[in-house]
Amino acid sequence: MDEADEVLLPELDGPEPKPLLPRALGWLSLALGVGALAAPGRLAQLTGVDDSPLAPTVIPAVGARELVHAAGLIRGRRPAGWAWTRVAGDAMDLTLLGRAWGDRCGERRRRVALTTAVVGGIAVADLLAAVGAARSRRARERVIRMEIGVTVNRTPADAYRFWRDVENLPRFMSHLESVRAEDLRRSHWIARGPASRRIEWDAEIVDDRPNRSIAWRSLPGTRVPNAGRVRFVPAPGDRGTEVRVQLRYAPPAGALGRVVAKLFGEEPEQQVRDDLRRFKQVLETGEVVRSEGSPDGISVRQQVIQRPAQPLPPARR
Repeated sequence: MDEADEVLLPELDGPEPKPLLPRALGWLSLALGVGALAAPGRLAQLTGVDDSPLAPTVIPAVGARELVHAAGLIRGRRPAGWAWTRVAGDAMDLTLLGRAWGDRCGERRRRVALTTAVVGGIAVADLLAAVGAARSRRARERVIRMEIGVTVNRTPADAYRFWRDVENLPRFMSHLESVRAEDLRRSHWIARGPASRRIEWDAEIVDDRPNRSIAWRSLPGTRVPNAGRVRFVPAPGDRGTEVRVQLRYAPPAGALGRVVAKLFGEEPEQQVRDDLRRFKQVLETGEVVRSEGSPDGISVRQQVIQRPAQPLPPARR
């Protein structure tokens, strides 16, 4: 495989958004930190605490803390954790300002009140950034990835051509009821989910390399976001084509939903493995080879009901 084929899977629901708010707050921390260390006296005057004997010590300490926040947030690593440290810092600052406001009067009290309002607004932004970053992290953590392959006795062009016609997919993907092509790139999918629940979504092809690979992703709004890529690689020794499927999806019920689905033979990795086996059969023989005893999957329940196979009557083939 050449380097041109080494393309990452498309992100679920589009490219992953950059953490703009945490990074913006990082730059704000940098400005506050530099200001507090470079001109603590001026900052104390602006905030109305220039008469406090603790101000020359507290303000540089707050500035150093802000520089630490800035280093973490601007680098963009673990934005949720760093945003929560800013929330904690805001709580400390608001506590100190509340005490300062009660001890002052006149112009200094007005400045402390104004500073408190500004810090309160920043605290709200910090809280939103922390909650948003934590949600994004949890969403990334529940995404499940898999890669499965099969070798078919057909050329890459044959395999690509069959798969590229998305309306062929229900012929070997047993959980699909239908796929309707809207245009050359977009399609509408209807599938049977766990407990026979019907799931519909729209998908788009985001990268199409004839006879080599196809990449797709679900459009925003689907209940089970998914994205994937299928590659068609010539097998060594002229043995046909290696069809390699990479898939990522976000199960709606997390790990519990995955365990329950696996128990009932509806675990997606198992489905993909069985789908590829049926794809091989359809491409090589023109139909899915089944028998009267063939189970749908490898779950405990399906294995229990498996029995010695008998040829299917013509009407059921």
